Amino acid sequence: MADHSTGGRRAAVLGSPIAHSLSPVLHRAAYEALGLPGWRYDRFEVEELGLAGFLAGLPEGDWAGLSLTMPLKRVVIPLLDEISETAASVEAVNTVIFDEDGRRTGDNTDIPGMLAALREHGLEKVGRAAVLGAGATASSALAALSRICTGPVTAYVRSEARAAEMRRWGERLAVEVRTADWSEAPEGLHAPLVIATTPAGTTDALAGAVPDRPGTLFDVLYEPWPTRLASAWSARGGEVVGGLDLLVHQAALQAERMTGRTPAPLAAMREAGERALAARSGGPEA
Repeated sequence: MADHSTGGRRAAVLGSPIAHSLSPVLHRAAYEALGLPGWRYDRFEVEELGLAGFLAGLPEGDWAGLSLTMPLKRVVIPLLDEISETAASVEAVNTVIFDEDGRRTGDNTDIPGMLAALREHGLEKVGRAAVLGAGATASSALAALSRICTGPVTAYVRSEARAAEMRRWGERLAVEVRTADWSEAPEGLHAPLVIATTPAGTTDALAGAVPDRPGTLFDVLYEPWPTRLASAWSARGGEVVGGLDLLVHQAALQAERMTGRTPAPLAAMREAGERALAARSGGPEA
């Protein structure tokens, strides 16, 4: 990709709700560390029905890219010129790059972001894993596991419909997916890698079931943090990968693709994210 370091360009995160997104904090920290004072990164509240109009209204040449969060990761696909194999594998785009010829290319940095976060915590291969929950984040987790897990993945879900969905994703991603009812989730905590993809509070009741010698927990939440499960896991000596780790790594990949500058300043981005979260927990939003 060309280096767009001269002049200023724009980027933003879109979604709904979007007010508490940390993406502006992370990307602006990247621009500052990379010496790109003319670059801007904003956030816009955009719902599914408004996405096509928003894209159509962007001035050509001004914009480098977009970050997308829910509920836009799938509805954006028909509005793009092409998408990467990674994005196609889970039918989810969280990154749009505007090429110099005006083409819109969709990518997914959640999956390589997960792998990078795990690698940073010393996990590169695992024999089996457990996934708590189903849905878009769980399918990204399966895509990441398809590259590092040599054995079965057990998904703990609340309904047979969700179980069937996870098995379909397993077939598509060439992962051996077994499914179990959510009531059996305490047993899943004995896996060497547990990926929690559920909303805040969902795993709180599992905190008392953490085994004496836990493996690695990847909890995709970052606010509130730590979750009760993550706290209990750490107290037992287990390795914990948090949602901020994922957010920083996927944002770093986005920043690299949008600016053409590598490597992204991970340390500066993480520090900015930690400061913002600390300020929020202490009162006013950062």
